[in-house]
Amino acid sequence: MAGNSLVLPIVLWGRKAPTHCISAVLLTDDGATIVTGCHDGQICLWDLSVELEVNPRALLFGHTASITCLSKACASSDKQYIVSASESGEMCLWDVNDGRCIEFTKLACTHTGIQFYQFSAGNQREGRLLCHGHYPEILVVDATSLEVLYSLVSKISPDWISSMSIIRSRRTQEDTVVALSVTGILKVWIVTSEISDMQDTEPIFEEESKPIYCQNCQSISFCAFTQRSLLVVCSKYWRVFDAGDYSLLCSGPSENGQTWTGGDFVSADKVIIWTEIGQSYIYKLPASCLPASDSFRSDVGKAVENLIPPVQHNLLDRKDKELLICPPVTRFFYGCREYLHKLLIQGDSSGRLNIWNISDTPDKQEGEEGPAVTMSVSLQEAFNKLSPCPAGIIDQLSVIPSSNEPLKVTASVYIPAHGRLVCGREDGSIVIVPATQTAIVQLLQGEHMLRRGWPPHRTLRGHRNKVTCLLYPHQVSARYDQRYLISGGVDFSVIIWDIFSGEMKHIFCVHGGEITQLLVPPENCSARVQHCICSVASDHSVGLLSLREKKCIMLASRHLFPIQVIKWRPSDDYLVVGCSDGSVYVWQMDTGALDRCVMGITAVEILNACDEAAPAAVDSLSHPAVNLKQAMTRRSLAALKNMAHHKLQTLATNLLASEASDKGNLPKYSHNSLMVQAIKTNLTDPDIHVLFFDVEALIIQLLTEEASRPNTALISPENLQKASGSSDKGSSFLTGKRAAVLFQQVKETIKENIKEHLLDDEEEDEETMRQRREEGDPEYRASKSKPLTLLEYNLTMDTAKLFMSCLHAWGLNEVLDEVCLDRLGMLKPHCTVSFGLLSRGGHMSLMLPGYNQPTCKLSHGRTEAGGKLPATEGVGKGTYGVSRAVTTQHLLSIISLANTLMSMTNATFIGDHMKKGPTRPPRPSTPDLSKARVSPPTSSNVVQGQIKQVAAPVVSARSDADRSGSDPASVPALHTCFLVNEGWSQLAAMHCVMLPDLLGLERFRPPLLEMLARRWQDRCLEVREAAQALLLAELRRIEQAGRKEAIDAWAPYLPQYMDHVISRKHTHTFLQSFAEKRT
Repeated sequence: MAGNSLVLPIVLWGRKAPTHCISAVLLTDDGATIVTGCHDGQICLWDLSVELEVNPRALLFGHTASITCLSKACASSDKQYIVSASESGEMCLWDVNDGRCIEFTKLACTHTGIQFYQFSAGNQREGRLLCHGHYPEILVVDATSLEVLYSLVSKISPDWISSMSIIRSRRTQEDTVVALSVTGILKVWIVTSEISDMQDTEPIFEEESKPIYCQNCQSISFCAFTQRSLLVVCSKYWRVFDAGDYSLLCSGPSENGQTWTGGDFVSADKVIIWTEIGQSYIYKLPASCLPASDSFRSDVGKAVENLIPPVQHNLLDRKDKELLICPPVTRFFYGCREYLHKLLIQGDSSGRLNIWNISDTPDKQEGEEGPAVTMSVSLQEAFNKLSPCPAGIIDQLSVIPSSNEPLKVTASVYIPAHGRLVCGREDGSIVIVPATQTAIVQLLQGEHMLRRGWPPHRTLRGHRNKVTCLLYPHQVSARYDQRYLISGGVDFSVIIWDIFSGEMKHIFCVHGGEITQLLVPPENCSARVQHCICSVASDHSVGLLSLREKKCIMLASRHLFPIQVIKWRPSDDYLVVGCSDGSVYVWQMDTGALDRCVMGITAVEILNACDEAAPAAVDSLSHPAVNLKQAMTRRSLAALKNMAHHKLQTLATNLLASEASDKGNLPKYSHNSLMVQAIKTNLTDPDIHVLFFDVEALIIQLLTEEASRPNTALISPENLQKASGSSDKGSSFLTGKRAAVLFQQVKETIKENIKEHLLDDEEEDEETMRQRREEGDPEYRASKSKPLTLLEYNLTMDTAKLFMSCLHAWGLNEVLDEVCLDRLGMLKPHCTVSFGLLSRGGHMSLMLPGYNQPTCKLSHGRTEAGGKLPATEGVGKGTYGVSRAVTTQHLLSIISLANTLMSMTNATFIGDHMKKGPTRPPRPSTPDLSKARVSPPTSSNVVQGQIKQVAAPVVSARSDADRSGSDPASVPALHTCFLVNEGWSQLAAMHCVMLPDLLGLERFRPPLLEMLARRWQDRCLEVREAAQALLLAELRRIEQAGRKEAIDAWAPYLPQYMDHVISRKHTHTFLQSFAEKRT
């Protein structure tokens, strides 16, 4: 999927909630969102109501390691930004409203704590992030760009910082950073706005360094109520210091030998301290710790054992005593939303959030138990409350009679050339199913809900237990036979399947543990290895399994630790294995001999050397003498062969280079409008399936199939213009130079689609097969082509049907809903559709199943009397009320696709062309071949009749009655085509203009002007026109005041192309008048 293209994810979660072992907790400043990070690297956003009801909203993907800390990253009320850091040094800046990744970076150090600091520079307020962790300094990072600006360094006893706090001074412009090192030394830095405004300066050294003898410090907290006290919590005791001179005021030991993990001030005279088992203790401080008291500092200078002890106020304990695999994370937050709230939030390893409201806790006697848990919810409980239950991708095919839970999908691979999804299950069976059809069953309501076992599928049985991994090698490299599917299981076996016949071709039983990974060797390996796949098992072994010879040609099984990474060095015929202990084993692939085993820096250098992109041909020709000597020394047969054939390689390289230069600079489009990706938050979880819809590729495919239908024997740019000339949209689609460019793409797409759907049944040499495919012998193709399953369907139209049905805002316009159902063939969702949002660097936000649950509760009360579907009503309203970025993406997608379908002839999702249509466009040169290829001849006639019945009146007046067997009268066909196009036009108009009025501004998040402006010159004409129409409609809606506000916000970033004599006021006037003219 290209970074510039418009890609929308839809996720099918399944009934089991993803594992979420919480490692960090944060409450946003507005008190409306709880953010939790987990040990698997995901971040969960939970909506928090004023009544303290919690509902999980979205899961954010992007980190590759455990989340170590979370912090707010913006102080303004209109932007809710947070920053997250992981164990691998990654930092991400997120927008909490929609889960967009704003910025990301990766540093060579691990942060364990981040605090946000805002300072004023003139009239502007800027934010900084103060980070500490596994390094002997505090890094000051820009909160917007995540760039390291400068650092706070220690002169005396530099060491790792265990905790840190920022003390804001109300009297002076100097703020104090107080930190405690792991050795118990308190360090103080003075930070001023002048220092903060500077960049790339020399490091700032500490003002004071004082040992306070606090070992194993867990947290430091500054008292915001008195502005004088500092709480230091260590693992076995906690202490209160005077923030003026850091003298000891009070100390408390641990309770019952427990370990403290943190603490904070609840009020001026109370502190709350929590333990590693999830208990929290509230203590009342003695009068000597209170600045307002007459006896303040009366105990200064006394020994720790002589200090007045604090009094235990009460105890906050967890409701459930289930065994946890790691200590829970507890944090205290206070702020003002509709009232002053003081919340203690705790997250544990089971994905559960416990919330205590301790705002108005009355005084209690010592030993009495404190307030009960105000709210407790886990991800799994939130999933269980939903009705209907969140659907998995093949739940309807995985029903177990004796259980309510369907069989879990444990491994998946998608075959885009055939639109099939292959799912391995926990009972060892493998199901091959049409991806769009099974997604329609899970998300949309229709006649398919009455059929058992729909859609038609194929089941492969061979593994005795859970399938752990699947691989379709032909998808990775065309050198593999496209019939072969490879599966690995917990029964130690690797099986080769023929996906077209369902036959088991071979079983490899060479490993002594469950198969954990299946890989494809790179292209430039030796000829023998190129026909192998690489298998990795839990017994720390790696095998090269030959699909051609049906035997294991190499088994590397001397690794002492689990395998973490497999790398290749084809030029030297090396397979490089990296293990979890840091050791690297280098194996010769041709001989199976262990070349060496290294550790330390050498191991890192070997792994890095494998990443160097040096083609075998260039590498072997650079120094022939040296390479020959290395080949003889290492006894590498493959290297000797490379030396012998270096002339052939030179010739092949030159040919490839010349061929690439001849192709020109046509933009390369991905022809996969739908991709299905299985993800897991944890290895123990079943697969979660994400359907990625590429809008641009879908438009290209729709127009390609449309252009190939009218007169396949005489395709030309002129005929294509006529075929799409049934509307203004179609005539603008092929104009000028774009006609020739698109015509070339159409031809290439048709060729690629036909090539992708060729299935060969005989065992032949691959070179011969490739030659015969290139020659394009029609008889050969017809005889070798076979359907993958019994169901044949139009993949492109099915994808469009699923996508448009999920995007449409149902329940807002009953007349249009009827048109969509009856005339256009769309289907209503029967459950909440969980969309996603792709952002920078491949970071992804996926909505959880009950993301619009609060709004659904409100809408239930209004809609119960009418008897309409409350669930489907919440679908459209919830989607367009989530965030401005989501609204922009969805409106762009549905309007551009509606315009595309409107430009086509009779583009409805009803009819035999949807059920029994060919899986690829008809060949341009042989229009009668499709009739001979499809097994039932009547279905082919019906299909062609369906297409021609609409196409004939539009393209020309000639009759197609002899092919279709239907009435050649053109008036009904024209009328039907007009009604369908009118339906798409109404759909586009409603989403472009009428949506804010129908939903109401309180439930509609308007599209982002800057995102639409970026698409103003999009490379895809349909997306471009949709963006332009949406932008102009939004500018009209916000009226003059809104346009002026947008221009004022953009003015500082606009280039100064005008004469400097013109004042800024005149510039604003010109820009505003220009915007008004455009609208």
